[in-house]
Amino acid sequence: MIQHISAVTFAVRAMPEALTFYTTVGFTLILGGPQSSFSTLQAGEAFVNLTVAPTYTPTWWGRTIFRVEDVDALYQWVCAQGLLPAAPPQNARWGERYFHLTDPNGHELSFAQRLPAHGGDLPGSSSPSLLTDPDAGGRRAIGVKSSGFDTQ
Repeated sequence: MIQHISAVTFAVRAMPEALTFYTTVGFTLILGGPQSSFSTLQAGEAFVNLTVAPTYTPTWWGRTIFRVEDVDALYQWVCAQGLLPAAPPQNARWGERYFHLTDPNGHELSFAQRLPAHGGDLPGSSSPSLLTDPDAGGRRAIGVKSSGFDTQ
């Protein structure tokens, strides 16, 4: 029986630029490096592999969703680092608070936290917020879980 997604592999045009992005978001490089054609990064139990494909042309294929402990803190952190999420965190009817961020190679990432009414906690919140569905049709992508984000 499948338990969870262990890793996702993204094609990247240039490894140094991709590594800078993913380490800024909170991943740690565990294999490879700027001059490698293949690198692996980790955040919690989630792994991201990057493979160099110099002629890669971005096309939308879906998104990868990472579960985080505090989506608002991560949003503030990535904005402070100069990254530009598509919109501020918002609550979804399926029980997550999330925001989207696109990497330099066009891969759409979503960072999501479970809302309290669905088994999660929102820092500084004693009750769930109004839930909205910004995605037409209510479609969702399968996600991988990260144990959180440390801004220290």
